[in-house]
Amino acid sequence: MSVTPPTPDSPRPPPGAPKDRASSEPPDFEALYQRHSREVWALVYARCMNSHTAMDITQEAFLRLWREWEGGGGAPILNPRAWLLRVARNLAEDHAKSAFRRNGTHPPATMNGVASRESAPLDHMEREETFARLRGVLQEMAEPDREVLTLRYGLEYDTDQIAELLGINTTAVHMRLSRARQRLADRLKAQGVGQLP
Repeated sequence: MSVTPPTPDSPRPPPGAPKDRASSEPPDFEALYQRHSREVWALVYARCMNSHTAMDITQEAFLRLWREWEGGGGAPILNPRAWLLRVARNLAEDHAKSAFRRNGTHPPATMNGVASRESAPLDHMEREETFARLRGVLQEMAEPDREVLTLRYGLEYDTDQIAELLGINTTAVHMRLSRARQRLADRLKAQGVGQLP
């Protein structure tokens, strides 16, 4: 869904409004729309997260302002921007309440695609349990196996660095890693851990 706030080319006066108005018409309605429509739209969009609904509510707020000025029976609107924002906020709140009545407690469709950067709680618990098992198995392994696996996978050393650190050649490092990985895999499989996260 595209997010399209009003532009200065959007219609200003409400539909059906006469083009040649008497002097009772506020002369700055079009300028007021151009100046504040994006702000009103953004306020409503932040509440409903739907560009079409935000545009409808924005137009309704401006229509109500037009009618207030046309009626002229109430107190004068001294701060049209504040008036528009208050009316738009109230209209958005009314829309949200009616949406709740229509949809109940189901989450809005706009949230379906929102994903957390964190893993789901169950996935997180499963990973923690797997890593706890892995740590337990590593503690039970012989020190040379634990050492070479830690250097390679814990510290991410390459085989040349490991060879230099242990004072052996790279062929010996590859052999130790291969055997240590196999022993680790066998022990994890015996504990029911089929695949590491």
